Amino acid sequence: MRFFLKLTAAAVLASALTGQALANDAIKIGVTPGAHEEVMEEVVKVAATKGLDIELVSFSDYVIPNQALDDGDLDANSFQHVPYLDNQIKDRGYELSVVGYNILTPMGIYSNKIKSLDELPEGAEVGIPNDPTNGGRALLVLQSHGLIKVDPAVGLVVSPLDIIENPKNISFIELDAAQLPRSLDDLDASAINTNYALEAGLNPIKDSIAIEGNDSPYANVIVTQTSRKDEPWVKTLVEAYHDDTVRKFIETKYEGSVLPVFKLPE
Repeated sequence: MRFFLKLTAAAVLASALTGQALANDAIKIGVTPGAHEEVMEEVVKVAATKGLDIELVSFSDYVIPNQALDDGDLDANSFQHVPYLDNQIKDRGYELSVVGYNILTPMGIYSNKIKSLDELPEGAEVGIPNDPTNGGRALLVLQSHGLIKVDPAVGLVVSPLDIIENPKNISFIELDAAQLPRSLDDLDASAINTNYALEAGLNPIKDSIAIEGNDSPYANVIVTQTSRKDEPWVKTLVEAYHDDTVRKFIETKYEGSVLPVFKLPE
């Protein structure tokens, strides 16, 4: 029997799990709501045919899943892209490794007030995620559409402080990523990660006024503790995720707003 567990981050940490597979050999995988959770539910079905039982643990933010994994409260997580993971490892010293790529969820710019970025007024207020990598990602999307220019020496992890050209004097409002859909009535526009956009009923293809290109470096990944990346269940998990059944589910359900990126780390 497969068990689906949906807990808050606080409840996960309080449970003091051992970090190993449970007595019934279930593997605990952390996800975030929306596409990551929905796709992983399909992976659970495929994994069961390969003898791997999975429990899903849903988190409401991007911070706790890596902490829980590093602490051993999870066996793997599937919610983040490589720049975010690299920044977390640098800042917090986590010993985590990528074991497979999964999906790309292009970041979009949304607005309840304008129909095009060309209509963005002088002194506009634009919401961006308040974590360094996703905030930087939002700024790079806006740069790609000619609204701002950031210091090229900074790389992917840029902040509003790295903006060197801002002809419309845009003010950037940094908010928790999950709260950005709620900001659309108050701000002129907001950059929203696709999982939170979908959860809020927004269609990235139809509702965004700008969206990240397919050449994005922000493909998402499956992550485990470095010390466990070669355990047999890891290979089974990645094979289940990369199954054609999961690919077809992604392509049918999301119609291009979520893209499969099925490859192994180099």
